[in-house]
Amino acid sequence: MNTGSNEPGGVAMAADETEVDGVKGDSERGLGSRAPEFIKARRALHLSWQVGVFVTGLAIVVAGIIMLPLPGPGWVVIFGGMAVWATEFVWAQLVLRWTKRKVTEAAQKALDPKVRRRNIILTSIGLVIIAVLVGIYVWKFGIVMPWKIKDQ
Repeated sequence: MNTGSNEPGGVAMAADETEVDGVKGDSERGLGSRAPEFIKARRALHLSWQVGVFVTGLAIVVAGIIMLPLPGPGWVVIFGGMAVWATEFVWAQLVLRWTKRKVTEAAQKALDPKVRRRNIILTSIGLVIIAVLVGIYVWKFGIVMPWKIKDQ
């Protein structure tokens, strides 16, 4: 997994004063805990804070995983849980940065005219195939469903 370095085997290093197009972004913050200073100053309190953040993030991620096959915004909830973890854990911050970069690349690729044309053609072909299959079903069985509802 590329963690933001352009060199093979390199690791992303967060700079405090990095600017992109003259604007500081969220990804330029230093990596690590975002807990308040009074919590970081006490080891036991910081450890319990980390456990609380981990358990909360885990509950959110598990809820998102449950929502994947069920109705609900599963992936949105999973990334919300990752964002909760990213407030405290460096590995979650790196995963979220990588995910954000990949989503941005995919969005840019989807806007390419060749890709859009291909997607429109494939969607049209799929809709024609579905229409033919529905037409064959209606021709063979009519509008009546194959099971008998009236007998109940």
